[in-house]
Formats: sequence, C-alpha cells, structure tokens
Amino acid sequence: MLALVPGTLLAQEQAKPSTTKASRSAGNVTLSGYLRDAATGEALIGASVFVKSLGVGGTANEYGFYSLTLPKGSYTFTYTYVGYAPTEETLELTGNLTHSIKLNVQRVQTDEVLVLGKQPDQNVKSVETGVNRLDMRQVKLVPALLGEVDLVRNIQLLPGVTTVGEGATGFNVRGGGIDQNLILMDEAPVYNSSHLFGLFSVFNPDAVKDLKLVKGGIPAAYGGRLSSLLDIRMKDGNSQRLGVSGGIGVVSSRLAVEAPIVKDKSSFIVAGRRSYADVFLKAIPEQKNNQAYFYDLSAKANYTLGEKDKLFLSGYFGRDVFKFGDLFQNNWGNATGTLRWNHVFNSRLFMNVTTLASKYDYALGIPNGSQGFEWRSNINDYSAKADFEFFQSPQSTLRFGVSGIYYTFQPGHVTPTEKSSIFRELKLDAQRATEWAAYVDEERQFGPSLSVQLGLRVSMFENRSKGTFYDYVGERGRQLLPINGQQFEGKPVASYPNLEPRLSMRYSLTESASLKASYNRMVQYIHLISNTTAATPLDVWLPSTRNIKPEHADQVSLGYFQNFKNNAYEASVEVFAKRMDNQIDYINGANTLLNTQLESELLYGQGRAYGAEFFVKKAEGRLTGWVSYTLSRSERQVDGLNRDKWYANKYDKTHVLAVVGVYELSPRLSVSSTFNYSTGVATTYPDSRFTYQGLQVPVVGDDARNNFRVPAYHRLDLGATLKGKHNPDRRWQSSWTFSVYNVYGRRNAFGMYFRQKADNPAQTEAVRMSMFGTVLPSIAYNFNF
Repeated sequence: MLALVPGTLLAQEQAKPSTTKASRSAGNVTLSGYLRDAATGEALIGASVFVKSLGVGGTANEYGFYSLTLPKGSYTFTYTYVGYAPTEETLELTGNLTHSIKLNVQRVQTDEVLVLGKQPDQNVKSVETGVNRLDMRQVKLVPALLGEVDLVRNIQLLPGVTTVGEGATGFNVRGGGIDQNLILMDEAPVYNSSHLFGLFSVFNPDAVKDLKLVKGGIPAAYGGRLSSLLDIRMKDGNSQRLGVSGGIGVVSSRLAVEAPIVKDKSSFIVAGRRSYADVFLKAIPEQKNNQAYFYDLSAKANYTLGEKDKLFLSGYFGRDVFKFGDLFQNNWGNATGTLRWNHVFNSRLFMNVTTLASKYDYALGIPNGSQGFEWRSNINDYSAKADFEFFQSPQSTLRFGVSGIYYTFQPGHVTPTEKSSIFRELKLDAQRATEWAAYVDEERQFGPSLSVQLGLRVSMFENRSKGTFYDYVGERGRQLLPINGQQFEGKPVASYPNLEPRLSMRYSLTESASLKASYNRMVQYIHLISNTTAATPLDVWLPSTRNIKPEHADQVSLGYFQNFKNNAYEASVEVFAKRMDNQIDYINGANTLLNTQLESELLYGQGRAYGAEFFVKKAEGRLTGWVSYTLSRSERQVDGLNRDKWYANKYDKTHVLAVVGVYELSPRLSVSSTFNYSTGVATTYPDSRFTYQGLQVPVVGDDARNNFRVPAYHRLDLGATLKGKHNPDRRWQSSWTFSVYNVYGRRNAFGMYFRQKADNPAQTEAVRMSMFGTVLPSIAYNFNF
C-alpha cells in the first residue's frame, strides 16, 4: 500500500496491472464520509481506510473527511488508526455512497505503546519532508518543567528545532528566527506563543487534539513565514457525553469541560488554566501589592447542519500579568477567534471557508508618581480564506484556494498616568497593510514508486499606511539620516508581488524505505524587530515598507527514510540548505523602542543555513522514545557589520542532541527521561579593553559580531506517571506525575556580561547568568471523567 500525506485521502495502487486498468474504467464510483472517535465524536485526522483486494487506500483530512474512488463492486473495507481497534465492513458499491465510521479506542494493548498518532509507515510512504507529529498521550508522559506539560518544550526535542536558552520566547527551526515560524491554532495565527517570559507555551494540552510541525516541503496553502509551519488543531468537544479533565500542579491548575449540545450533532469544549503565584504573594504582607500570574482560556463549538455542512467556532484568550507595587507593571496576551464552514459539494469536492481575527498586545509602565506612564503596542490580523480539495482520481488530488489578510500595527503609544508625570504623550504612526494570496497544489502518483506534489502560491502585499515615509542615507553600519520625506494617504506606500513555487517528491526503494526531496520558495512580509538574543514580549511587529523589504527564502532538502521490524523502528536522515535575503540586523547600540526613525538603525543582508538531521525512534514495546541529532550552521552577511564578512547568527547551534525515553514498568506505572545537549549560542563579547580614569572599559575590536559562544548547554530530566487503579465501571480516572528537572543541577548559561571587580575596579570579570541553577522537583495530580 502506498499511503498519502495526512490531510488527504487519495487511493494509491500497488503495481498490479489489472487493478490499474479497473480503477480507470468508466464504472467508477466514490465512497466518502467521516472517520470519528466512537466515544467522543472527534474527527480522526490521518485515519486510514484500505481495500485489500485492490491494494488501494488512503487517509482522512484535517476534518476527518475521506473520499475513495473505486470500480463498482463489493469490497471489504478496513478502517484503522493508531491506538484504535480496526474495523472491517463489506459494502456493495453500485453508485456514489456516503458512509461515516466510528472507531473504538483499543483498550488493551499487550506490550505496545505507540509514540505518534499516525499511520506506522507514514514517514516512509507519504510525500512530506521535514514533518513531525506529536501525540498528546506521549507528550503527557515526558518529564515536565514544574509539572507543566508543554507542547513547545516537546517540539524542541525534535531534529532541526532549537531555542536560544531557557526562558526564551518561542523556538527556532533550521537556523531561523522565532518570527519566521507560522504558528496556527485552529488556523488563527499566534504571534507570541509563550507564557512567563518563555518558560511555558500558551497551548493548553487538555484542549489540543493534533499537532504537526513542517520544516520543509510546506504546502502551497501556507505562506507568510520562512522557516516552518506549526499547525495545532483543538479538540471539537465530546459529542456523546459529558467529559471533564484537569490537573493541579505546582505552578498552575487547569480544567476542561466538554459535552454534546445535541448528541451526534453539536458539541463544545471549554478549557481554562491559571497560575497562582499571586495568591501566595498576597499572603506575604510585604508582597501583597505585587502580582505575577498568567491565564488562558480555549473554547470551541461545532454544529452539524446536515450531511454536507458543518460549522466550527473557536477562540483563545490568554494573558500574562506582572506588577511590582508602584515600581513597574507589565502585561501581554493573545486573543484569537475562528469561524469555519465545511461543505461537501459532492463525494469528490470538499471545501473549507474560514474567517478569523488574531490580536497580540502588550503594555508596560510605572503606575503612579512623577515618573508614571503606560506604554501600549499591538498587532491585529483579520483574515478570510477558502480552501478546496478535489479528489480527481485514484492517482491525483488537487487543492486550491484564495486568502486575504488585513493587518494593523501600533508600534507604540505612551501616555502619562498623572498630570505631574515627567512623560508626555508619544504615539508612533500606526501602520496598515493587506496581503492577498492564491494557490494551487496537486499531488499525483506516477506508477507504484513515484509520488510528486507540485504547488504554486501567488502572493501580493501592500503597505497602505498613512503618514510620512523617508529614504535614508549615510554610512552602512552607522545610524542613517532621513531625507526625501513623502506623505502617503490613499495610495500604497509599497507593493510587493511574489511567486512561491513548491515541489515535493517521494521515490519508494522498497516497502519500508524511500527517498524524498523538496524545494520551497517562501516569502515573509511582516517582521519582528528584536535587538536581543532572546526575543521579549516588548519586541515590535512591523510590516514591509519602502525600506524594509520582504524576506525571501529558498530551501532544498533531501532525505532517506527507513522502517525496521514491521514499523517498530523508524529512522531517517535529512540534509537541507536554505538561502535567505533581506534579513534584518541592527547597528551597534540600536534603539528599537519608541523610535520614530527606527528604519535608520536597521541593516539588511543575506542569510544561509545548512545541515543534517538524524532521527531514530522506537515506536512499539514497553520501551519507546527517540534520539535526534542535528548538525547545522546558520550564518548572516550584512554590509556594515563584521567587516562585511559572514558571521554566525544568534540562532546558530552547531550540535544539538536530544534523547527521549519512556518505559512502562506496569500498566499503572511508567518512567521517562530526556537528555539535551547543544552548542552554546553565539554572542558578541569584548576582546580588548582600555583604561579611562582608572577604570577598565571593555571593547569589541574589529567590529566583530557574535565572536564568542556561551558554554555548551546540557540537562537531564526524569519523570514518572502513576495511574490510579483501573476500574472499567468507574468513570473517574486519575494519575500522579512526578518530575525532576535539571537532575544534576547544572547552571546553564543564558548569557554573559562583564563588570569591574568589586575589590579591584582596574580589572573586569565575566558573570554567567542562568535561568535555573538548581534541581527542580515537581508533582501534579491529573484527573478525567
């Protein structure tokens, strides 16, 4: 069987001449429908159907919809999904038939724990490259920081994914910045994926159904970022009965409620989470005016209008709040809303129409007094799109669609909190922009061994802001001077059309081995302005302008994929090379905050990233887990920096190793561990000094950029999960999770700085900054009924 990419279902055929001839006969009919969980009604993304007599089959799309074209006749269909009991049905196909299936969870699995919720051989048989999925059941077994199950922290255990350090916002993929990742939650973009300054992500594990990370071979339906796509799908809600789940941990507690509105027709889920450090602060008299907490709320509802129509409404709201009396306050948060309509025109044509809104904003300031002020900034995104899937034949699936985005940016607005404040109101010009796109993408099977996915995306970006825009002149590497100010109102400030071709190929060497290759052209029109190694909530999003050009990336990748022992073991090696232009960097000492002439301090250059990713996974048995190792480089060349020579960028890590293991000691008890090692991040340190009035002043010589590295990072974590006694007649199920983070207490360097020695100001010393320098044990209680 040659299966396809998760998200489509297209009949794939073995090398049987009789089958090929029959499948092209004029008597073809189409079987279509939805594949769902029998207990909850959730769509089973990537569930498969197979006709053994013909050797054809395929998988369901993101909404559980499948379509399979066959010659008329009687067939036995086998429906399967990892962790579910297979179901067989014999159907007589005399005409097009709509037939939905519900699969039951496989309650007893002897000596088998599966790591990823997908087809066991999907990594070999699909045309996708650079794709990883995480199963939420596996994520919840991996050791967690302070008991908080975290999706982004688990993503960082995959090949090609790194972070600049503990407490850093977001993640980096194949040498790209955090703003170069397109993060979607139920198709709505999330502009800041972190709580608590990067320690935890905003995604509540109780509300997430499916997670897919794409690092190469990104389909033409997606654009706007250079490095990766993180596609997160929320649960639809239990359409069969009331379900409640949650947990109590060291940092936060969470609760999720899901239930049918109309059984088998409509359901909802509401999941909330809140930390409670502020509750303990109020109990301490000297801390009672301080606040430090985060919360998030995820909600989703769906309604089946009929056999061909279904509506989905989902939203996310989250915020971090910090206040230190009258000295300082800071808060930031995301809000998203998505309305989707699925429509089945006929058994071969599926449509999804989406409208959405996403907002990210932050505020900081001093609440009271003569220095009181409040600073606010935000980015808003309003989008609409229509996506179509046409199952043309057993050998071909066509996808096409259109989209439009309207952006608004407020880089900064400062207001005094009192009349006596020394601050005066300052408001940077708001900016507006539109982004339009259309795409077409076809996946086709050429014989029993070769599959090709060919796509083209056409995009158009226009900056439609009002205000005065300048050209800039001066010496590269130094602050530029604005000239030729031009007023814009009613006409585009800048327009950028682009073509973005995509190509992925898979060639099967054997039933368990394949070669894959892909090429991507990506364009990014909006940019995160961040002049720090680790991005912060205060960084500013800006659109492309006359001076800030769109970023482009061309990436090629080649991979070898091999499974062993009936898919119990999975192995792959992928090599990639990526070339980027219009990469943003900054002059030394650049001021990126509330700068009305920010473009005068920006520099632009080219980037390159290349490397190899090795991945070995054991997917079955009492011991499961994986080992990933990435060898790569990521560099920049910017005129005016580092004597115009190439230098390692701040996301470059030559060696990255992750080892993950989960061992099932008994049906109730499992233990787990993770080990991380990576090269230290590149940073700029002084390499000489001079004496001024008796003090030693450090100097970066020769205009060097990122000329040193912090010490290598490594960490070992341990965890254990103890389930309550199993009683099939009792709905209440519970478990305890125990974890020890940073087992041997290493003080991994987040950064380094230099200062005069207290006892001898004529000398300087290097000081290591660490987010965690000790062992962190934790415990959490989880339940569901």
